[in-house]
Amino acid sequence: MNDAELLAIGAFAARARLSPKALRLYDRRGLLPPAHVDGPSGYRHYRASQAERARLVAQLRQLDMPLALIAEVVALPGPEAAGALSAYWAGVEERLAGQRALADYLRGRLSGRSSDMYGKFTVETTESPEQFVITESRHILADHLPTFIPESLGRLERAAEEHCGGIAGVPFMAYHAEVSQESDGPAESCVPVAGPVAARAWAEGYGRGVRARAEPATRLAFTRITKAQVAYPQIGPAFEAVEEWIAREGLEVAGPCREIYFTNWPATAPDEPACDIAFPVRERTVQG
Repeated sequence: MNDAELLAIGAFAARARLSPKALRLYDRRGLLPPAHVDGPSGYRHYRASQAERARLVAQLRQLDMPLALIAEVVALPGPEAAGALSAYWAGVEERLAGQRALADYLRGRLSGRSSDMYGKFTVETTESPEQFVITESRHILADHLPTFIPESLGRLERAAEEHCGGIAGVPFMAYHAEVSQESDGPAESCVPVAGPVAARAWAEGYGRGVRARAEPATRLAFTRITKAQVAYPQIGPAFEAVEEWIAREGLEVAGPCREIYFTNWPATAPDEPACDIAFPVRERTVQG
């Protein structure tokens, strides 16, 4: 190796418009190893041609991309790297959209305009018949719901068709306590089935976290939201709007709140109705 081709870390840092500290971090993470490390001194030396990769890593960091993901992106061929970046940025924009919606809601709430926010949701009631359901419960935080919901409902729907006499109603999620970034529920995926006896036998043999049970008939107060509104934290105001309506109508909550998925989710557009936010309700009990 011709040492004349190499730049000391300070000279390379100036060329790449980075700090030596950043270069040492990128080296430790395997993102930008030096071309040569002097054994006795440990001094790092770089080729001038490595400056382009150094700048790319730094630019990806400006997008708040985690270093582990950057390592994957820079190791890919150009078109695949571009696709990985697009996927990452789509997730960033989705998160920002959710935060923007939550900020708008909180501004209204803090300024005393909560009623205006709730007025965007139409709340109605319906009668839900008695059903027999197979369920899967898990303590889970909000970040993991987008994965848990489709996977668990998919497992239950396959079991309903193959072992429990078929699907006999609309799948839903029941929340037995708050699910947020700090509170983990539990959340319960539920699929109505046609064969109670077969369902009990299947659940007993399946294992922990799965149940087969009767879901009693109940009156539901609900509001219908679009697929885009289902994402956390946008979904929060819908729950609060129904709760506010329940209190205003002189009713009380009679069971866990629900998300009822009545559409073919993959085929539903973001602006199309996709989910009912519902609470079992009853007449308020008069104390005295």
